[in-house]
Amino acid sequence: MLRIYLGLIVLLASNMVWAENDIKPIRFGLTPAIIHNQYELLTDWRAYLQKKLRRPVEFVSRDSYRETIDLIKQKKIDFAWVSDYPYVYLEDKRLARLLVTPLYQGRPYYCSYLIVPSTDLRTKSLLQLKGKLFAYADPYSNSGYLVPRYQLQQAGEDPNRFFRKTLFTWGHRRIAEAVAQGLVDAGSMDSFVWDTLAIIQPDLTHQTRIVAKSPEYGFPPIVASRAVNRADSAALQQALLGMANDPEGAKLLKRLNLTGFAPGDAKLYDGVRKMMRTMEEP
Repeated sequence: MLRIYLGLIVLLASNMVWAENDIKPIRFGLTPAIIHNQYELLTDWRAYLQKKLRRPVEFVSRDSYRETIDLIKQKKIDFAWVSDYPYVYLEDKRLARLLVTPLYQGRPYYCSYLIVPSTDLRTKSLLQLKGKLFAYADPYSNSGYLVPRYQLQQAGEDPNRFFRKTLFTWGHRRIAEAVAQGLVDAGSMDSFVWDTLAIIQPDLTHQTRIVAKSPEYGFPPIVASRAVNRADSAALQQALLGMANDPEGAKLLKRLNLTGFAPGDAKLYDGVRKMMRTMEEP
């Protein structure tokens, strides 16, 4: 706790200096694509980015992708870590461009996990959940919404009628919590979030069971608003790409449960774009 307070004091002092010099902050949106309630980690990452960019950085957390999309539309944030679905939407609307893709276990991929309570030993597939109570993460989530609905459609089922009832938890951690507590029969969530929770909160994931894993998709990327100039985009991209080769950056990556960042490759997200078009999503 003392470390957090000391870090906040340093940040406040830096912010006062930047305010006096009228230096505009970099506004970075955070969404359910990461576990954004790790306050000490985010404080340290923010301080690291400020040092590398020599500019103030503001993390702007939102619980829904729609809110973050709107902030980019309104030019209220400069960058954001989003899911695949919002990225494809923003790219197609020419509102944002791909900046970097995180590397998880050295690769730019993740998938969707279908989970049930650990006490449920019968369920072996999504199709066995007909008539059940199911949790989605967000209507703009790939792993927590688009993937299971696409799988149902491909199996000849109507995603709007298959489950008895569905609900949105507005966060992947909350899906794990809802399933673990038996509030829902099953849910679909981001594999990276579940894997990270298995490290930092194993008592939660032990109460769930992974029934199925989807094909791999490009890892939720960091995007830049098209309103941001190229120099600012290049500066943040360089700072993120350099983290793996920087001792302090490498420590932060380990805490983020990542191995680094790679230049964005739009082809990684072609599978998501195909699903969106098939499902006639915006």
